[in-house]
Parts: sequence; C-alpha cells; structure tokens
Amino acid sequence: MKNVFFACVLMFGFIQITNAAIDETIRLKETIEINAPADKVWAKIGNFADMSWHPSIAKTEIKTGKADEVGSTRILSLQSGGNVNEVLTSFDATSMTIKYEITESVLPVRDFGATLKVESAGEGKSIVTWRAMFKRKDPASPGAAGQDDAAAKEAITGIFKAGLANIKKISE
Repeated sequence: MKNVFFACVLMFGFIQITNAAIDETIRLKETIEINAPADKVWAKIGNFADMSWHPSIAKTEIKTGKADEVGSTRILSLQSGGNVNEVLTSFDATSMTIKYEITESVLPVRDFGATLKVESAGEGKSIVTWRAMFKRKDPASPGAAGQDDAAAKEAITGIFKAGLANIKKISE
C-alpha cells in the first residue's frame, strides 16, 4: 500500500512539474532583404527615440536618458490606443544593433526582450532582422483567451512583419 501511495505522490508531482513547464519562452525571428545600403536603412530605424517608421506607432517619447544611452526608457503610443513602455538594453551603432525590453504593455506578452539589427547584404542591399524572446501574458496553463501563446505569437509576428515591410517601403 505504501508503494501505491508513493507512486501516486510521484505522479502528482510529475504532473505539476509538467504543467509548470508549459509556460515556456517563445522565440520569434523575422527577416527582410532591402534594396538599400545598410547605413541608409540604419539611418531610418537606428534611433531609439524615433519609431515613426513603424505604421502601428503614433508617437515615440523618451522618458529618461538619451536615445543611444543604455538604460533610457521610451513610451510608444499605439495607433490603436494604449502604450508600450520599453528600456534600451544595448545600442551599438557600429554593428547597427538595438536591443530593448518591454517593461509594461497592452500587448499579450511578458518577459519580452528583442533585437533589431541591420546588416549589409552586398552591393547596395541590406538585411534587417528582428528577433524576440518572450512569454505569453497569462502564465496560467493554458492561458486565458487573448493572452495565450497563440495570441502572443500572432501579435508579435504581426508587429514585426508590418514594421519590416514598412522599413523596406521607406528605404527603397
């Protein structure tokens, strides 16, 4: 009888560990090739204080620090309403890379960190890569509708694709 009880306790513990592991980090990456030199593209998107190149952003406001200063914070006002607060975690103009984290947001994500990078792709061309790691907003298993993995992936993929498409449009 003790063995059955012990087996039940172990099984219950395993189920709890399995459920906790469901709230995993989501990784997304979107890339686009642009028929423009990397420095021209970087000049349009490499300013943390100006995200006017993204069609979903109505306004970018630096709250603390300077645009290229690690630790500076910004508030993005969305065209659809609501805000996204972000902090700059890395800025490297030489490698044309910006890294940032979302600290507060209307988006269905949490623990969000992203990198936006511009690279040369040969004669007069560049590649822009936008990647992120994050978790869904609702840590419960499976997550409330609109705050689950599917909603988080859909929201961020949509933001990345719309932004990259517009970078291409304004750069070429």
